Amino acid sequence: MGLLSSRREVFVTVRPMSTAAGADLLFRPVTELAALIRSGELTAQELVQASLHRIEALNPSLNAFVDVFADDALAEAGAIGPGDERPFAGVPIAIKNNRAVAGRRLTFGSAFAGDFVAPYDHNVVARLKRAGFVIIGTTTLPEWGIVPTTETARFGPTRNPWDLSRTPGGSSGGSAAAVAAGLVPIAHANDGGGSIRIPAACCGLVGLKPQRGRVSLAPEIGHAFLVQDGVVSRTVAETAALLDLLAGPEVGDMAWAPPPAEPFAVAAAREPGRLRVAMTTLSPVPDAVVDPVAVQAVQDAAALLEGLGHEVVEADPPWAQPDLERTFMASFGPAVCAQIEVLSMIAGRPATAEDMEPLSWALYEVCQNINSIQGLLAEFQLHAVGRALITWAVPFDAVLTPALAQAPVPLGTIDPLDAGNPLGGFERAARFTPFTPALNISGQPAISLPLYQRDDGLPLGVQLIGRPAGEGELLALAAQVEAAHPWAERRPTL
Repeated sequence: MGLLSSRREVFVTVRPMSTAAGADLLFRPVTELAALIRSGELTAQELVQASLHRIEALNPSLNAFVDVFADDALAEAGAIGPGDERPFAGVPIAIKNNRAVAGRRLTFGSAFAGDFVAPYDHNVVARLKRAGFVIIGTTTLPEWGIVPTTETARFGPTRNPWDLSRTPGGSSGGSAAAVAAGLVPIAHANDGGGSIRIPAACCGLVGLKPQRGRVSLAPEIGHAFLVQDGVVSRTVAETAALLDLLAGPEVGDMAWAPPPAEPFAVAAAREPGRLRVAMTTLSPVPDAVVDPVAVQAVQDAAALLEGLGHEVVEADPPWAQPDLERTFMASFGPAVCAQIEVLSMIAGRPATAEDMEPLSWALYEVCQNINSIQGLLAEFQLHAVGRALITWAVPFDAVLTPALAQAPVPLGTIDPLDAGNPLGGFERAARFTPFTPALNISGQPAISLPLYQRDDGLPLGVQLIGRPAGEGELLALAAQVEAAHPWAERRPTL
């Protein structure tokens, strides 16, 4: 593997679009797009061309893609005809560049990965391919997926389509920016501390972190304490349909979530019945100041839920613990640093400070000083935090919180390149996104919904937390909220 630090430019050449493949297509639900291709009203090639056209026009401003597979995507789309029974045949999708796509670069946003080409498909990629999705490219993320903003030394900053001076969030920032701008109708994402929900909130999208163990991490590892894969989408129904596609164990998994009683898409289409919902704006990070606008969004969402017939009560979870951030890093850090060690094995040499951004290297050095006993102890402590949160939530069907403590921050606010205070970016990130990591600890499903907009036009999301393994009920509630206060037609002006 070559350890190259320079960026490979993305060049896209597409043929002129037909009238049928207008830009508006990329804002339509993926189920609808697949039905149009299946019926012959739209060709897969027209749809893929529409996506490539928007990437060519808008990606130079957004910087959402690492690589674009234009020729191969067009060729694959050209082989898909009417009547293809695969559920999403011909629909373009993007993959976050921390999951392996066979024959494509896998960079983790880091120069140290060089131009390593993955020799296999990750489970989520394989399932998306079998369902007929056309993988159009891979999207940006912060180096190793550490911080909730997408700005790297190797690829530069990814910009929020709603305000190009602000972050699209992270770590699935490229995927969220691509969907919000209509470059693709849906994109893969994953979440180890909020990395689906944060960019969804920043970019005005739906972002579900599934239950721990719901989506297999095969073929690489058998189980992960914090991380789950999913998508960012425009609607709850699309997220539910993709969860049906991605959910379920693979041979060799160490643990998996219990199967649902019915498909998630069916559950999402049901009325949820009258639920008891806890509402809180108490930050799990004690020194994080929650923007009054985010507090008001939760209060407005609570009023909306009450108007839909639900009981809403104010109740604060037992999560405002001074040492929680440090304990989380003691578990999250080694999980990240294990990726670096794998790349070191592939490279045939240890990583050095010159290979990584200052924040990544500082975290890597912290990990070097965590012995196995300390690492296990941190995880056991997090188990206790998760158990306490789940136990507290037993009387409730869902919990309502802000999605973010602040508006999407200006680029550079969380600076992984600050050599003077490298871990300062990690600390600043915790104050921006205090409400998401606790659900990676407890393993519960949680969803960010783009219910509102700020006065400046930026998206303003709220988070709903479900019962353990209760994605179906959570999706049903989210879909009911969406129907009462729709958001899918909102688009950034680019």
